[in-house]
Amino acid sequence: MATATVPRLREKKLTPHTESVEILRAAIFHTPKNPFQHSDGLIALTDGAIAIKAGRIAACDDYIAVRALFPDAVVRDYRGGCIVPGLIDTHVHFPQVRITGALGRSLEDWLETVALPEEAKLADPAAARVVAREFMHGLASHGTTTALVFGAHFAEATAALFKEAEHRGLRITSGLVLSDLLLRPDLLQKPEVAYRECKGLIEQYHGRARLCYAVIPRFALSTSQATLEVCQTLLREESSLTLTTHINETPDEFERLKALYPWANDYLSVYEKYDLVGRRSVLAHNLHARDGELKRLAERNASVAHCPCSNAALGSGVFPMQRHIDAGTHFALGTDIGAGTGFGILKEALQAYLLQRVAHTSMTLTPGQMLWLATRAGAEALSLENEIGDFTTGKAADLVYMRPAQGSTLHTVFTHTEDPALMLSALLTLAEQDCVGEVRVEGDVVFEGKP
Repeated sequence: MATATVPRLREKKLTPHTESVEILRAAIFHTPKNPFQHSDGLIALTDGAIAIKAGRIAACDDYIAVRALFPDAVVRDYRGGCIVPGLIDTHVHFPQVRITGALGRSLEDWLETVALPEEAKLADPAAARVVAREFMHGLASHGTTTALVFGAHFAEATAALFKEAEHRGLRITSGLVLSDLLLRPDLLQKPEVAYRECKGLIEQYHGRARLCYAVIPRFALSTSQATLEVCQTLLREESSLTLTTHINETPDEFERLKALYPWANDYLSVYEKYDLVGRRSVLAHNLHARDGELKRLAERNASVAHCPCSNAALGSGVFPMQRHIDAGTHFALGTDIGAGTGFGILKEALQAYLLQRVAHTSMTLTPGQMLWLATRAGAEALSLENEIGDFTTGKAADLVYMRPAQGSTLHTVFTHTEDPALMLSALLTLAEQDCVGEVRVEGDVVFEGKP
């Protein structure tokens, strides 16, 4: 297997931060408060500044105010572009990066003919290490600093993902993907093996550097009661673990599930029986949820990963966003690589906007709401809202400097407007991978775009 070239993706700095202050000057957008609930949730600074000290946000305000606080600080002038918080992907599949763009299939067809054969290739540890590098490059080069990642069905491949994430300095929550039913035989694990391998990975990687472990039953149709009991045991033994899985992605899933779990009243009840639904649970898709499921998800403070590009590409359905909002069910964005159409979380925000305009119960997202879904909402889903997601003083300096390419339409818009609403709206509509100028995690530069 050929080794891919992964340019300009930096290894995490291992030297301690100095106590000097650095100021980044640019247009700044962030959402310390939920714009779905607060009219002033979006903060937009056309000539703003962020002061960074020891990897943390020391101040974020208009440039003149920040400069007055730190008159001796080094200033980096990034005007002409803008800075947003590090983007957060709450649902993405590590083994699937090379099959992105396989269109024209339903979920079942795509899994059987495209995704699962590709995932089986990661039984080869050397192949897994190369894919891990490609995957991390995809995240960082699109401005994603934090991700909840479906690992591989193989412990050694999942370890390769963790090692590469640590090497690159990204915030990654991931784990071994568990299945013992339905899938091709080379992807299945016996429950006792799954437990032993998960325990080994947890001991080695959970809480190390910027890594966290997630318990990941692939979906209820591919997991027996014994495997769900393994998941339950792992969560009971270590309460700081995350749980992530799939739910209600296609209209007929629950009818198939009833054959396996005849006592289930709905899809969510299967996970509830094994205590898998709580504050640290993120369930992907939820397109075809019943009202009772939405209510119970909200009561349990669980989150949903909304993946609009994948949902449209597979023809799975349109996310009932207004129903989630009305029920108080928290949701954030995911790319769902490789069923999704790329690593860009801002593209997911745009797709969410477009689909909600034509949804059965339509709504019009504001730029602030779109940015919140791409940043702070993901932080809340991962229980990291006190650490990342916006530029509140004291939080980690996770950020993306977006620089419009010369001659691009985005550059034209930025050149001819000082209206912050239009700037942010244009960024969400037009920004591509080539706009990512610099990405930082806790102040460390983990990616630099082309000059």
